[in-house]
Amino acid sequence: MHCELGRGPVSSRPLSAGAVATGDGAGRGGMGGARLKTETLKVGPLGVRWLTSSAAPVTDVAVLCHGFGAPGTDLVPLAAELVLLAPELGRRAVAFAFPEAPLSLDHLALWGGRAWWEIDMAALDAAMREGRSRDLAREEPPGLAPARRMLVALLEGLMAKTGLPLGRFILGGFSQGAMLATDVALRSDEAPAGLIAFSGTILAEETWARQMARRAGLEAVVSHGRGDPLLPFAAAEALVGMLRAAAWDVTFVPFAGGHAIPFEALAAAAKLISKATERSGGDRSNAT
Repeated sequence: MHCELGRGPVSSRPLSAGAVATGDGAGRGGMGGARLKTETLKVGPLGVRWLTSSAAPVTDVAVLCHGFGAPGTDLVPLAAELVLLAPELGRRAVAFAFPEAPLSLDHLALWGGRAWWEIDMAALDAAMREGRSRDLAREEPPGLAPARRMLVALLEGLMAKTGLPLGRFILGGFSQGAMLATDVALRSDEAPAGLIAFSGTILAEETWARQMARRAGLEAVVSHGRGDPLLPFAAAEALVGMLRAAAWDVTFVPFAGGHAIPFEALAAAAKLISKATERSGGDRSNAT
């Protein structure tokens, strides 16, 4: 089965050449003209790509988790894209963190691909052959809890590294990574600064519904393609409905497309991150 679960969730506008460093070190471009430093770290149980625009103390962190089948570097270029869309982020001490999922998928011949938890490939393959997407709303995958513990451990490590509370972290991801980010945002003791769910879906519906009311007022961006062959568009609409019923501030970005991250979804995410980081007062544009 050809896998596009995590690979290729790119915007409709191509990335600027040289916008992001490839590998550890520093690159020029993106980040509003600021210097972009990219490091590969081990924080708790997970590896993470850590991108910062300067040596100034970090004031906010955006954490974006990749999807099933993607390598840990899959979403890293989005940092530059987000800052091109919101140049003020380059003047603020914002860090971008891209965790690498713990499970290798080499056994599925997805060389270099990673997963947060295993999925039922036979059921997915059958659904795709029949031209339907799977509704996972009533499922709580056995691997979800271990994945949640690992992501929470990573967040705790980054909180210790930066001295910041979870309330200064924006959580998000694509596909399986969006599901995990949503789960952590709902179940954590403290609310994050915002949630970004690119092409995700509902899991553990009853549990999620109970937790949503604790996060009333939280800002979220949810995007989904009307033609998504893997995760149903109707489930995304249901997720938005649940969040709004729980008094969340939700920006819904439906789009004509499949399992991807379009330009308009990135623009909405950049706006959310900018709004969240503005509240922290991290702008260095007037610094001397």
